[in-house]
Amino acid sequence: MSEEHVTHRRPGHPTLTLAAVLLGFLTLPMLMSGTTVALPRIGADLHASGPALQWVLIGYFLAASSLMLVAGSLGDLFGRRRVFAAGAVLYTAGAGISALAGDILLLNTARTLSGVGAAGVLAGGGAILGAAFTGTARTRAFAAMGTTAGVGLAAGPTLSGVLVDSLGWRATFAAFAAVGIALWAATWFMPESRAAGRRRVDVPGALTFIGALVLIMFGINQAAGAGWGDVRVLAPVVAGALLLVAFTLIEHHSSHPVLDLSLLRERRFMAWSLASLFVTAGPAGVEVYLPIYLQGAGTSSARSAGLSMLMLTAPVLLLPQAAARLINHGIPPRILITLSLLLIAGGNAWLTVLHPAITAPGLLGPLATIGIGLGLGAGITDAQALNQVEPDQIGMATGLLNTIRAGGSTLIMTAFGAGLMTLLQSWIGAAEPATRIAAGDLTGPDRARHAALFTDAWHVALWSVAALCTVIALVVWIFLAPSRRRTATDHLSSPAAHIRASSPSRQS
Repeated sequence: MSEEHVTHRRPGHPTLTLAAVLLGFLTLPMLMSGTTVALPRIGADLHASGPALQWVLIGYFLAASSLMLVAGSLGDLFGRRRVFAAGAVLYTAGAGISALAGDILLLNTARTLSGVGAAGVLAGGGAILGAAFTGTARTRAFAAMGTTAGVGLAAGPTLSGVLVDSLGWRATFAAFAAVGIALWAATWFMPESRAAGRRRVDVPGALTFIGALVLIMFGINQAAGAGWGDVRVLAPVVAGALLLVAFTLIEHHSSHPVLDLSLLRERRFMAWSLASLFVTAGPAGVEVYLPIYLQGAGTSSARSAGLSMLMLTAPVLLLPQAAARLINHGIPPRILITLSLLLIAGGNAWLTVLHPAITAPGLLGPLATIGIGLGLGAGITDAQALNQVEPDQIGMATGLLNTIRAGGSTLIMTAFGAGLMTLLQSWIGAAEPATRIAAGDLTGPDRARHAALFTDAWHVALWSVAALCTVIALVVWIFLAPSRRRTATDHLSSPAAHIRASSPSRQS
């Protein structure tokens, strides 16, 4: 949506607005990745394991990723600040109920509610920044937003490990509820804006899209206990795929689509979207499940397992800005993003040195390599993707980027966890011990054997992720190759070129 089509309804404070949105993008991803550290204790306290326990992770991220496009459309219609505020309220309520939950069903319901709220905060926050800032200020704001989200996702296990060990998992959820209250309070200092045209919400498109993601995710999650060929897995996955086909047909014929399908035909935009997905998803299995392995197969406490993740987190604090400077000094973005993906692939492959007695020095090389890859890619993908679209498509493109990144990462993260449990079940021959081991419970006389099998399952999963990221790096490299028909005149007439010409400091 172009700027002239945005109507501002109330003024706001730019610095406080940016700070509040960045706080949301820091802590909401943190609540997703950080919960993994608490899973073994949650499972023990609530007597849960397997898919039910895994849904503590999946429900939050699934709700957030599937509703971002819808939340963005509601913000255009009713006001971006209102959507942000409503999201903060739901997020706070979900985190508060999670802290008090007495059984796994209530906890999963509360986590899903928090995910619904997170969709409002993340989609509303991005739209608020887009409306509140222009020119180079907008570029810096969006770069900071992307970097902050990456830091929050990576720092979640470390902070949560300290909180869980010090205060317990219930107090950890209560702490995030307090952050939600702060986010809601900050909305009083934010500007209100919405689209000038009273466009209708694409209800059929929104419902089919949400339904498709929910069904596919639910089916993949069931594979952990039922096996990939079970009807409980195949039926929802096939139904979800059919809904995606229906969604495409609906959007093709809709006069007010929630997603303009022409974006999917833009080769460079899709290359950067694919890169953004795997820069986030490539480390996701390690970020989410490695603390469980270190506590279950190894002897780490929640605190030490979380602190071990600092080896992955630290590069994300520094490298996004370094990547931007490299691009501004003439390093082609194509080279940088391909290197990022290859480092993530190499770090996953290197982590196959994993074994129950591994110590921090043994983890340093693999985790730092993954973190360097994540840091190089996290700060540049959004800006590069948005440089490929017209100004009036930036809002929709941002929503699509967030959905691809969040939804795709959820699918890969779920498949990673389900793959671990499926391998364990096939080797052990029973579902119950497999799900228990994958949740970090390796107590009993067969602990050493189960730890060895858990390690073997990890090696298979890590090699699979490494191979996939390598293939994606090659695809992105090919898709970002300069077009033979693209002349220097075409380049200088592009929106991105005009921006670079007028603002040398902008990421290109």
